[in-house]
Amino acid sequence: MTALLEAAIEAYGSMERWRGVRAIDVRFNFSGAVLVVKRFPRHLQPSCSIDVRECRVVFQRLSGDGDDRWVFTPDRVWIERREGSVIEQRDHPRDAFADHVWETHWDGLHLTYFIGYSMWNYVAIPFLLAQPGFVTRELDGHFENDEHWRVLEVMYPDGVPAHTKTQKFYFGPDLLRRMDYSTDVARGVAARYCFDHRPYDGLMVSTLRRVVSRTEDGAKVTGRTGFLLDFIDVAVRR
Repeated sequence: MTALLEAAIEAYGSMERWRGVRAIDVRFNFSGAVLVVKRFPRHLQPSCSIDVRECRVVFQRLSGDGDDRWVFTPDRVWIERREGSVIEQRDHPRDAFADHVWETHWDGLHLTYFIGYSMWNYVAIPFLLAQPGFVTRELDGHFENDEHWRVLEVMYPDGVPAHTKTQKFYFGPDLLRRMDYSTDVARGVAARYCFDHRPYDGLMVSTLRRVVSRTEDGAKVTGRTGFLLDFIDVAVRR
């Protein structure tokens, strides 16, 4: 690990504390231009249980129907009824985005995959980045919002679901302020800002995330919001 990643892990609660976590339960709001383009324009307030060890996320009320459960795993996504009957499913779900462009509409299984791997990554960072196979290096610093942010470039190993293989993480002074990436499945170039960090059982969690578009000139912070994610309730299970 780089010294920057070590400092970030300590700031978020320490690796020792993270190793004791089995799952994180979240109730949240989400909305934004991405969902409008993909034909999911509703402002929803679902809940999910994120298994941080097995890379599995189970959503409830993602469709507005309290009896549906939308389940994400890296190799399979499906929608089932509460009693267990499967309504629809898709193996190798990332392959289903292969021919997409920005304007391509999604079905429920596309959404399950996208929001599933996103939530799993969001709650596991920065601890996830210390796992075997990740390659990290610190880049030159960055100034924004009257702060000096340290920048960590991360290359994900094959097989770990994420927006894209190489991403940049901006820490200032220790907590994550911003991420830069391209969304391979949504076909966008984005910057995600992290706000309102709060402690839950000794772990720091960003409870508000705003995604905006990004060009070579930088993040378009005054532009429209591509994706807004607001955590209402968070519970850590050990």
